[in-house]
Order: sequence, then structure tokens, then C-alpha cells
Amino acid sequence: MGFIFFPDYIEVYGLDDFDTSVKAIEFITQFITCEFAVRPFLLKYGNTMMEQMQAWSLHKNHKVRRLASEGRRPRLPWAMAIPALKKNPTPVLPILENLKNDPSESVRRSVANNLNDISKDHSDVVVQIANAWKGQNKETDAIVRHGCRTLLKQGHSEVLTLYSLVSERIHLSDFALLTPTLKIGESLEFSFLILNANAGHQKVRLEYAVYYKRQNGQLSKKVFKISEREYAPDEQVKILRKQRFVLITTRKFYAGTQQLSIIINGEEKEVVPFELMI
Repeated sequence: MGFIFFPDYIEVYGLDDFDTSVKAIEFITQFITCEFAVRPFLLKYGNTMMEQMQAWSLHKNHKVRRLASEGRRPRLPWAMAIPALKKNPTPVLPILENLKNDPSESVRRSVANNLNDISKDHSDVVVQIANAWKGQNKETDAIVRHGCRTLLKQGHSEVLTLYSLVSERIHLSDFALLTPTLKIGESLEFSFLILNANAGHQKVRLEYAVYYKRQNGQLSKKVFKISEREYAPDEQVKILRKQRFVLITTRKFYAGTQQLSIIINGEEKEVVPFELMI
């Protein structure tokens, strides 16, 4: 914990001394991550800092290697934005190639999160990488899967195909809202039946979406995963779920008509309204 203030100090007072600061970051990140501290250096020094971080991706210490990926995430949460990487993620890709088979799980997880960031602006880049990496080994398969999580939620057709998630002959029935009217603090309860009418086994990814009413009256969609597994031929399953409407700091609820839908292998099947009362 004694190192916790050092990244902030370097970020604020070391920005004009590149060589000294880079050496300090490389050392300190082995004790307390400097993923936020490197962002101003990327903005000021551009390619020079990017080359340094690519060199770090081959470092003997896994925490330095993780920094090479995590610090260059285009959409690192709560961090300073790097507009150039959002516009063009190409400079990040050699680092991800270096780290895709890293022995450290935390490094591989950073690679996956980096891919997920890139997918939000350049889905074609991530689809290309997913096709190239998938099937190499279980570690890269895990990276690809986690890196494609946003595209899966969006129902991206190429990613769904990559994972054999097709919705033909997967039938939804008896979709019912058990609490069509509810108040804040209560739960939206619903149930439905899923039937695999295919002659063979079929992987089924089940999700539901809540269309929350916003202050301007528009609806904002958020997708929640239920399950993903193989269904046997003619297998039918009843699903019962609850979605709590509890106040949290990141979401404010507004009274009125909202919507709920069921999503099967990326395809939205049925949308029904419900009423939220304050």
C-alpha cells in the first residue's frame, strides 16, 4: 500500500521527463498498477510511448506485460480517453498478439478486455481476430469468448455463427409476465418455455432485455444473460426469472411503460410491456 500514490505523482509531475518516468512506471507497476498513469504519456508522446509499451509486452514480469495491454485499452473504464486508439486500434494489435498466449491469466484477461473495447468501435477487427485465434488452444478460446461478449449481446451475426448460435427451430412459447405492474423495490417476474425442435443437439444462448424508460421518455435497452448450453433434440425447458428494480447509483428509474423481451441465440423473439410505478 506504500506505493499507492506513486502512479499519480508520476502522472502529475513526471510528464515532462519521459525517460525517468518510463523507468519509474516500469518498476512501480510491479507493486501497484500504473494503467492510468501511462495515459497522459500516450497522449503527449504518441508513437514513442506506444513503442515503449510494445517492448513492455515482452517483459519478464507479468505485471509489466499486463500494463502493456491494460494501459492501451481504448475504453479503459474511469481512465483518460485516448481518442487516437478509439479511431484506429491498429497500434494495439501487435501487443495483443504478443500476449495472447501469456502464462498469466490476468494478462490474458486484459487482452480479452482490450478486444471487447475495440469491438465497440471496430467490430470487423475483432471478428477477424476471433476467427484467427479461435481453436488454437483453450486459453485463446477463452480470450476470444470474453473479448466478443459485447458482440454476442448485440447479436452480431458473424460472432453468432462463429459459436454455432442459430435460432432456427428453437421455439419460444408461454411467455408470461407474472408481475405486469410493479413498484421500485419489487421484482419483475416472468416465465417462458424453450423447445429445441431440431433433430440434433443445439447450443442455445438465452438472454432477456429490459427496455428502461428514460427521463426524456425514450427507452434504453439493457441485455442480461440467462444461460448458454446444449439442448437435446425435442428438449423443452421452463425458465423462471426475476429482475429486481432496486435503486442503485448507476441507474435511475422513471415511472411508466417499460418493455421486456426474450432473446434466443441473438435473435429478439417477443417484446411485452410492463408498468413501473414510483
